[in-house]
Amino acid sequence: MTVTTPRRARPATARPPARGRRRGFLTPPWWFVAPALLVYAFVVLYPSISGVLYAFTNWSGIGAKSFNGLENFKTLFHDERAVGALKNTLLLTVAIVVVQNGIGLLLALGVHARIKSRTALRVIFFAPAVVSPVMVAFLWKYVYNPDPHAGLNGLLGAFGLGGLKQDWLGDPSLALWSVAGMVVWQYAGYSMVIFLAGLEGVPADLHEAAMIDGAGRFQRFRYVTWPLLAPALTINVMLSTIGGLKLFDQVYAATGGGPGYSSETLSTVLYKQAFVYGKFGYSTAIALVLALFVAAVSMVQIAYLRGREVQA
Repeated sequence: MTVTTPRRARPATARPPARGRRRGFLTPPWWFVAPALLVYAFVVLYPSISGVLYAFTNWSGIGAKSFNGLENFKTLFHDERAVGALKNTLLLTVAIVVVQNGIGLLLALGVHARIKSRTALRVIFFAPAVVSPVMVAFLWKYVYNPDPHAGLNGLLGAFGLGGLKQDWLGDPSLALWSVAGMVVWQYAGYSMVIFLAGLEGVPADLHEAAMIDGAGRFQRFRYVTWPLLAPALTINVMLSTIGGLKLFDQVYAATGGGPGYSSETLSTVLYKQAFVYGKFGYSTAIALVLALFVAAVSMVQIAYLRGREVQA
């Protein structure tokens, strides 16, 4: 007969406290973040919330303000000038997105090649992106000089293309596209840098395998390089779209929205309503609609482009 002795229960050991559990607001990490949060709240959140509230008032910028409900938004959607500015903004944005990214991609492919001057060319093409937009606008006002012997008109005449001379900023049918040209000139190098970063990440092994299979240069770009540039394309399209929708500096400095209202954008209408006509409540309503419109377009774009990245 065997006697079994009961096993002794192991003493319970205290578990070490889990790191990072329920740290209070007064712990040291929050002390370092608090100053930045206060500055952000004061500089960004408070003006933004105030702007949303002012959009429902008839405030003139001075004195008291009274609540007028949705009256500013009704005025906006029945304002022919604002509707025309929205149309100009959309046309300008589409032109900038397509042309800027197309030229940026071509420049990236050019400076990605093994040429000795590629580093210098990258600097030259990117340099306009760091120049002030207002300075670029004044520079291009000289380029677009209506004098037939100066600027772009003088250059066309020197090449025997005098029939193409135009009043680039004074013609209502050309002013908007002339502004788009200066914006593309300034930021095509910016798009080039982003595309160039994407090209640097394409594995050389894939190109070598495609060459072995007999793929030509265009086929390698279409089936190897282009699908792998999807993240770079997403970034470029998003940045150029947002920049085009809120474009103000170049338009106001070059044309002031003219001639007439031919190059007016929502941003210039917003500025004039606030600081020329003193309708701060109406201008903040325009700003709110513009912000919501930019957010909606950006969300749709990023959903589509992210889906394209997954498929690629």
